[in-house]
Amino acid sequence: MSMPFYVSPEQLMKDRADFARKGIGRGRSVVAVQYADGVLFASENPSQALHKVSEIYDRIAFAAVGRYNEFENLRIAGVRLADMRGYAYDRRDVTGRALANAYAQTLGTIFSSGGEKPYEVELFVGEIGDVAADDQLYRLTYDGQVADEHGYAVMGGAADVVAGYLEEHYTEGAPLSDALGVAVAALGHTEGEDRVIPVADLEVAVLDRTRTQPRKFVRLRPARLDQLLAGRGPATPADPLPEDNAPGTVPTDGGPDDPADPTDQVSGDVAPLEDPLTGEPPIAPPPDRK
Repeated sequence: MSMPFYVSPEQLMKDRADFARKGIGRGRSVVAVQYADGVLFASENPSQALHKVSEIYDRIAFAAVGRYNEFENLRIAGVRLADMRGYAYDRRDVTGRALANAYAQTLGTIFSSGGEKPYEVELFVGEIGDVAADDQLYRLTYDGQVADEHGYAVMGGAADVVAGYLEEHYTEGAPLSDALGVAVAALGHTEGEDRVIPVADLEVAVLDRTRTQPRKFVRLRPARLDQLLAGRGPATPADPLPEDNAPGTVPTDGGPDDPADPTDQVSGDVAPLEDPLTGEPPIAPPPDRK
């Protein structure tokens, strides 16, 4: 009879932790940012069918990174738990802290069990209050640890690089447009050259306390993202100022125009006699109608 292969508990836990971290690191980062009116969740997710950010209950949102089938099972379990508690007691008894504790127990039990592999997931559970000071943001790791985050948090992918960018650029109490701009820029930040993530590849949702409806979760569609991210992107250098009296310019010192340049014109109310480029007469403006 052969002897069973022995592995020390320390080595077993280390191997399971390394396995889970590698799986999580292969996914794209998810950013959670607290802003003036709630909590923002953003991720690069080209899929329009598989969401990383979802609603759990009235004031509670869920975000995850890692294996989709595993965190989707956790999301569904969280929705059922919240619905049962709200139905049996009161909707105000459904809290993000209780949900985070339930997730922590589940993840911790699976991680310490030798019968199945650990979940390759990390989670955010966010809850907003009536004021910004009451907002809660919890981060749960693959082994069931819970961290109470403040301001911003990152998980999955190149989390250290993204978190370093947020540490430099995050502003507490910023409006939604500024918070979104910082979050998207952080997702595109790399150790090399930064990149601009297309709006179609972004998944963004917020918990907005200013909504009059009991449900505060809002998913931001591409049209809304375009409005909020208007003017983003790398700045283009301004065109150099033309030299004074150069062809095609009006002199800035009051001197005469360059007579050798046919496109040179003096600014004023008088239209040129002909188009200097095509040689055709200009189109007359329509007459004033009374």
